[in-house]
Amino acid sequence: MSPIKGKAVIKDRINTDRLKTLVLYVCFLAKDPAVLGATKLNKILWYSDVITYRDRGKSLTGETYIKHFYGPVPKHIDSVIQKLQDEKKLAVREVGAWGYPKKEFFALSKPELSAFDPEEISIVNEVANYIFDRHTASSISNLSHDEIWKSAELGEEIPIYAFLASELGEITSEDMAWARKKLSESTSR
Repeated sequence: MSPIKGKAVIKDRINTDRLKTLVLYVCFLAKDPAVLGATKLNKILWYSDVITYRDRGKSLTGETYIKHFYGPVPKHIDSVIQKLQDEKKLAVREVGAWGYPKKEFFALSKPELSAFDPEEISIVNEVANYIFDRHTASSISNLSHDEIWKSAELGEEIPIYAFLASELGEITSEDMAWARKKLSESTSR
């Protein structure tokens, strides 16, 4: 059964420490760095945040996602990865995979997970294992190209609550107007 799909509507703010810990944890879960490139990392973060938001009313990190060619990407992922590297907690290696560049991530330390409750960690574990075991970077990227992703422009923010519209059915022009208004309100604060 796919862990990816029901409930919430509460606004969150980014918590960089939680995002850093979550990135390190996902990299730690990938015992073989070859199974986790940037695309899979970004999708594990996206689906973990979305599922937690749906089930618990708030995301794990409060992060906003950006439409990228390969699907939703955490807005602050590059700076978080750089901070983890600066702290000597994460190493990143560029390799080639099927003629394309790929980043491989090496957790250099075990993450401290006390900021997360067991249910949150369980969600991350389930999403990560599902993506590691059943998807290539290409297939999980394609899965994330839903109606919300399709209706955004490249580089445009996709707030975590936007996924609710894709679960309710077809997106109308009224839905889009509401979402743009909410996005405008959240970025003007």
